Parts: sequence; C-alpha cells; structure tokens
Amino acid sequence: MRRGWLRPLLAAAFVAIPLAEVWVIIQVGQLIGAWWTIVLLVLDSMVGAWLIKREGGRAWRALRQALQEGRMPAREIADGALILIGGTLMLSPGFVLDVAGILLILPFTRPVARRLLTSVVERRLVMVPGTVPGGPGDGRRPGPGPEGPVVRGDVVD
Repeated sequence: MRRGWLRPLLAAAFVAIPLAEVWVIIQVGQLIGAWWTIVLLVLDSMVGAWLIKREGGRAWRALRQALQEGRMPAREIADGALILIGGTLMLSPGFVLDVAGILLILPFTRPVARRLLTSVVERRLVMVPGTVPGGPGDGRRPGPGPEGPVVRGDVVD
C-alpha cells in the first residue's frame, strides 16, 4: 500500500519543526535574555540526559526480568523504543522537541505514547481482509499458513 501523503508530510515537518524551534528560542531569549536562554537549553539537555539514563536503566532491568520470567516482553520493548525515540528528540537543540522527548521518557506520560505505538504497530501487522490471497492485506497474520511451506523437524537438546 503506497502512502503518497507521507513524503510531503515529512518534508513539511523537516521545514516546520526547525522554524518552530528557532521561533521559540527567539521568544524565550526576548523574554529572559540570551544568556539565560543558553543556560536553560544546557540545563534542559542535562535533565534530559539524566532522565534517559534513569528510565533507560529501568526499562533494561524490566526487559531482563521479563525474559528471566519467560514471558513476552512486549511492554518492555515498547518502553525501550519510546525512551530511545524520546532521547533522540532530546538531543536536538531547542525546546519544542525536548518537550515531546520528555513526554515520551517520563513514566507517567509514557503509557499514552505506548498505546499509540501499539495501535500503529498492530495496524501494520494485522492485514485487511478481502485483498489478494498471500499478498499484503489478505486478512491473516504474518507467518506460515496451512497452504504455506512447513518445515518439520525434531528439537535436539
């Protein structure tokens, strides 16, 4: 399925987001002064780095615990991905993407982002019924089906 709207949206985002960042930095600089704005940007980066380290460590420990318990670590993987995305957003200078990154990193705002991420991933994995059999969107989950090739074998310890 082609998404013709995605490329223009990304192009607009790559133009609009830096412009918004510059505009917000100028507004903050006019409000509190240039040097205080620089101090605030540096402090913001330091708080972001501390949050990434703390929440990343928690996510890693939760992932290891889930694997040791033998359960599927879906929530832990989603949290790790959100912390990684939030940390990447925090690396860019500016306030707008820092706010978005902090919202992805903080443990009390992350569940909302996790639900959004889960719905996006589910839409990409679960296919729409009524399309070409065996092709994208044939209504089945990915993996071998009854008419697909199956390799039979024995498990050797």
